[in-house]
Amino acid sequence: MAISTAQGLHCSTWEHLLSGTRPKPGAHVARCAGSYMAAQMEAGHCCPITMTHAAVASLRHAPGIARDLVPKIVCRSYDSGIAPIGEKSAITLGMGMTERQGGTDVRANTTRAEPMDGRGVGKAYGITGHKWFLSAPMSDAFLLLAQAEGGLSCFLLPRLTTNGALNGLKLQRLKDKLGNRSNASAEVEFDRAEGLLVGEEGRGIPTIIDMVTLTRLDCAVSSAGLMRLALARAIHHARHRSVFQRRLIDQPLMAQVLADMALDVEAATALAFRLARAFDCEDASEVAYRRLMTPVTKYWVCKTAPSLAYEAMECLGGNGYVEDGGFPRLYREVPVNAIWEGSGNVMCLDVLRVVEREPDSFDKVLAEIEMAGVAEPRLKEALTRIKALARDVGRDQTTARTLVELLALAGAASLLASNAPHAMSDAFLATRLQGSWRNTYGAGIAHADTRAIVARAAPQHQ
Repeated sequence: MAISTAQGLHCSTWEHLLSGTRPKPGAHVARCAGSYMAAQMEAGHCCPITMTHAAVASLRHAPGIARDLVPKIVCRSYDSGIAPIGEKSAITLGMGMTERQGGTDVRANTTRAEPMDGRGVGKAYGITGHKWFLSAPMSDAFLLLAQAEGGLSCFLLPRLTTNGALNGLKLQRLKDKLGNRSNASAEVEFDRAEGLLVGEEGRGIPTIIDMVTLTRLDCAVSSAGLMRLALARAIHHARHRSVFQRRLIDQPLMAQVLADMALDVEAATALAFRLARAFDCEDASEVAYRRLMTPVTKYWVCKTAPSLAYEAMECLGGNGYVEDGGFPRLYREVPVNAIWEGSGNVMCLDVLRVVEREPDSFDKVLAEIEMAGVAEPRLKEALTRIKALARDVGRDQTTARTLVELLALAGAASLLASNAPHAMSDAFLATRLQGSWRNTYGAGIAHADTRAIVARAAPQHQ
């Protein structure tokens, strides 16, 4: 936490708010580059870093609250002390949205919010109810949803009151999670906890979705980083392990597996950083890109990570399977990003909403992909399939996952065609958009320049 906050991973895109200047060009891309590395250092701490950063987008719906809190968020230090917000030099924020009876369907939330001294933005409400998942309960404050008189609303709930007492929070238990164990998640009940209204009553989802969108970007960046870590470890092992009088990396079958994984790692990285770039500009085409490609990128990158991490673990053989080497921890970590902040089907439904309600955004993204692949017949064929799927998906949602995956692959292929060496882009197009059916890494890549692909993906140190 200290390292990442010192690097501004929780705040760097918001520092202009204190000076009243314009955001720095490329601020989101630069921050995501740091996050990409931080996830490989220790993934669990990325959750509170991500939520602290993303919360500012929602807090801006309550200017008075933002004026008080942003200076403590935009502080490049980590204050781990347990004290009221007013006594701390820096703070972190968590989130509570889901409840046991509703899960993803947050409109079914039953937690209630009653005015304590008038209604309106920035006013105090008494929060009573529960949350099935309170992410990072050690945070100084939380953004959460509760039912007010005007409907589902967003609130900022400090962990401690101004006099240092616990703010009506009763932790029921910490979740016994598969992975991500270095970061706490809790079931919690609220008993007249004091929360401040952020945004208008009844506008809870539109208010908190600004935070959610930024966390989805970080899910993709983190997963791409974990994929990179898994691949780097596999290549490093293959460079130094000899089998049958030859190094593993010189064995054709192993080279194919490593090269095939490298294609997905480069594609995931390209998609994640192209998405980050879309957050750095308010141009109509960039707004359209992040609207459509945030769920597309999160869906494909986060779903690709677990299978790649397993394959990389297998490259180490039995040594990859034992806890001492660290790979099991990595393997347990990678599923969380696909589940958190909207699982696969939720991402698909989000894409369908764009296709049906914002066709201009959909067309703008396709135009960008088409421009990058104007001379690439395999990409043009994929775009034809995407357009056909988009026409049908409103009537038949069963093709939604096919549409979303193809959008991700076409988007990645266009980025690689424009930015990656030919060996990389051609192999990706040949195997992801054109090749025969494949179910495992290393299948269907026999004609690729595996040596060039692995060399590009390999860690630079020997």
